[in-house]
Amino acid sequence: MPKNISNNFLTKIGVFYDGNYFYHVSNYYNYVHQRKARISIKGLHDFVRYKVSELEGGGANIAHCQIVDAHYFRGRLSAAEASNKSNQLYYDRVFDDILMSEGVTTHYLPLRGIGSRKTEKGVDVWLALEAFEQCMYKKFDVVVLIAADGDYVPLIRKVNSLGTRVMVLSWEFEFVDDFGNNRSTRTSQDLLEEVTYPIAMHTLIDSRPTRDTYVVNNLFVPKAPAAKGQEAEEEEEAVPHGQDENGYHSSTIFSLKEGYGFITYPPNNLFFHYSEVENVDFNDLRVGDPVQFRISINEETGQDIAVEVKLME
Repeated sequence: MPKNISNNFLTKIGVFYDGNYFYHVSNYYNYVHQRKARISIKGLHDFVRYKVSELEGGGANIAHCQIVDAHYFRGRLSAAEASNKSNQLYYDRVFDDILMSEGVTTHYLPLRGIGSRKTEKGVDVWLALEAFEQCMYKKFDVVVLIAADGDYVPLIRKVNSLGTRVMVLSWEFEFVDDFGNNRSTRTSQDLLEEVTYPIAMHTLIDSRPTRDTYVVNNLFVPKAPAAKGQEAEEEEEAVPHGQDENGYHSSTIFSLKEGYGFITYPPNNLFFHYSEVENVDFNDLRVGDPVQFRISINEETGQDIAVEVKLME
């Protein structure tokens, strides 16, 4: 039975991140969900302490629930590979600084593969071994997993055998990506059935009774206040101009990848291939550049795409 934390005993919490899963969830809330904000590491840790306090001892004293160890596991590109991607090294360093400031120990393995097709190998095994070892030495009262894979079921059973309760923060959502493909994220039901505390984060974030509470709002990185007039300018830039007399539309480059990109065009961004760029080299384009284009239909997917793309002077 969980001990009553209304006394002076400390409830020790260990947190273990499947980094690729967390990154995927954070991207969803930043780019797809109406929140349009990333998950905050500090806010997530505050939520964990609050939830453990609530479930372990009726919310008696959150000060007696402390995260004494946290670990983040993920595959990562080498420095040479990341340097070839726009600002990738900078963003990696910024996120490392955030993790470090919250006391999270990072564990990175090199991504494996040929060319641009690289995948994680061994990250889940490393997470499981480290989590079990830390449970043995540090004797956590509660271990929190931010993961979705059923491969972690053996870990949970081993941790339970040590008398440690396990909490899983799970997300489930669906959306249509920029290519018109249906994407869904689900947490393994086998995983949820093994843990002491399964927490459906998507329900807490979206349900009417809890979505506007402090503990939920605190889960997201707060947005910096916009300068006066900036919001109006951004809204104006985001709305594409109408079709001109020659059948061309105009807007701005939303994002650029290797050999293709997207043009801002609500409600969905328009895909374009490098071969459709006419008056400049594709590699000379930059995010935010104004462009003119025609709208056509991809015969395979039936989705609208941009063709005859021209950089506007």
